[in-house]
Amino acid sequence: MKSAPFTYHRPTSETELGELLLAHDGAKLLAGGQSLLAMMNLRYVQPDHVIDLAALAHLKGVMLVNNLAVVGAMTTQAQLMTDTVISAHCPLMVGALRHVGHRQTRSRGTLGGSLCHLDPAAELPAVALCHDAVLEIVSASGRRDVGIEDWFIAYMTPALGEGEYLSRIRLASKPKGHGWGFREFARRQGDFALAGAACLLIVDDEQRISDARAVVFGVETRPRRLSAVEAALIGSAPSAALFARLTSETRALEAVDDAYASGAYRRRLGGVMLGQALTDAARRATGGLA
Repeated sequence: MKSAPFTYHRPTSETELGELLLAHDGAKLLAGGQSLLAMMNLRYVQPDHVIDLAALAHLKGVMLVNNLAVVGAMTTQAQLMTDTVISAHCPLMVGALRHVGHRQTRSRGTLGGSLCHLDPAAELPAVALCHDAVLEIVSASGRRDVGIEDWFIAYMTPALGEGEYLSRIRLASKPKGHGWGFREFARRQGDFALAGAACLLIVDDEQRISDARAVVFGVETRPRRLSAVEAALIGSAPSAALFARLTSETRALEAVDDAYASGAYRRRLGGVMLGQALTDAARRATGGLA
């Protein structure tokens, strides 16, 4: 199928983008187009106006500011995979991006596009949760910050109002030597995951976990940070027995039940992915398990 007729705009400045958003209620913003164009071709979405963000240089690039990795929303996934700031301060993102689509889609797909589309099985929202992301939102009335936990309003619906756009994402850097783990299960490489997990661990000099992040995605309608798992990890020594016990926490998740997998299967698979991701994070942080 082909998309319904629409008017295409390609602003070249922040001012022009703001004017277009004010002039056209309900306009769709085009980032990488890997999701939006497919939805338009299937006529799930039929906007009258499409605003292409590709020419806006201020929405691209990565900087390190006050120990935060600051990423422009239009920075492509391929650029993130090779960026020195991301590889040094957010290696979890590099690991997750290896599972995102294929080389061709990563050259077009953007961080901001993924965070605004919010597919439940998407890898990058889970990474953003692990890194306590703060999202900078811009509109004609000014700028505001939204913490990542407040970003998820409903199924595939971010906290983005009419006339607003995502400008930058600030990711909290983790100290050198922290451990990260990322696991997902998909039927084929590049397919959406049936379930996955992303984890960060910091282990102190006494071989105790001093900080932890544990996120499961692809199970519910949004990625879920597991606060009970994190609380049990902090102060504990990393061990296979501990991680195996904590995988049971995924049984309480409100899992999606659809044609691809039952809710019970997603919960169980999410637990398996969580255990594997925690094991990988501990190995990177300590060099081995107790």
